Amino acid sequence: MTAHPTNRTSSPPGPGPLDAGPRPVPPPALVVVAHGSRDPRALSTVRGLLDRVRALRPDLPVHLGHIELNAPLLPDTLAGLDARATAAAVLVPLLLSRGYHVKRDIPGMAAGARLHTRVAAPLGPHPLLVDALHARLTEAGWHTPADEAARRASGIVLAAAGSRDPEARVDTARTAGRLAERLGVPVVPAYASAAAPTVPDALRALAARGRHRVAVASYFTAPGRFATECARAAPWIAAAPLGTHPAMARLLLHRYDRALRTRTAATAPALAPA
Repeated sequence: MTAHPTNRTSSPPGPGPLDAGPRPVPPPALVVVAHGSRDPRALSTVRGLLDRVRALRPDLPVHLGHIELNAPLLPDTLAGLDARATAAAVLVPLLLSRGYHVKRDIPGMAAGARLHTRVAAPLGPHPLLVDALHARLTEAGWHTPADEAARRASGIVLAAAGSRDPEARVDTARTAGRLAERLGVPVVPAYASAAAPTVPDALRALAARGRHRVAVASYFTAPGRFATECARAAPWIAAAPLGTHPAMARLLLHRYDRALRTRTAATAPALAPA
């Protein structure tokens, strides 16, 4: 007996995964570019800071790349993003001022990447840094001078890494000026290397003006040799580095967002304005 096929009326197939409409385009990755340090506390601090950034923006891919001394190095991070078919990345320097790393090293590494990149401005100067500096000083024991005599005896040395680039010193001086406005006492920028004055020189200059109640503000993103040396020179109190302060995470995201809004920051090695 010959079997006859059964006539069936079937409905057209429902929409599958490919029919659900275009998938949302993921945002460009945020690559935080740290300098790198031989001090293991630095890498731990930077990783903690990135955790804060991820908590603030859970849907944003956040990665780390170093200029030197620590893995992953920035070119390796960018190569890894390219291998994962990441469309674009914004590189945000974890650096506090303009200088050779911001102007040359980071854009040069970005230019060697295959994916599209934008390079954001360094973190400083910015009011959020002043918030973090003030908070670190307060944690160390700083308080507003109670009277005019105490104010005339007080001062701050803003200890920074230092650079031969004059624009880096301009940026640090601007932060010092903003911090002085916040605290109501003189703030003298000083440097651990490559620029003058040194922290001891700045302390002596303030002492010569009758200011002996002087604190050292640590204008460093993480612990390291320079931060430790500057803190040791403090005659009174020394603040901790900026580290994982919440204002630092907010500032990294601000620089990321600003770079995306800047139309001229098209591809590497373009540098978004501060």
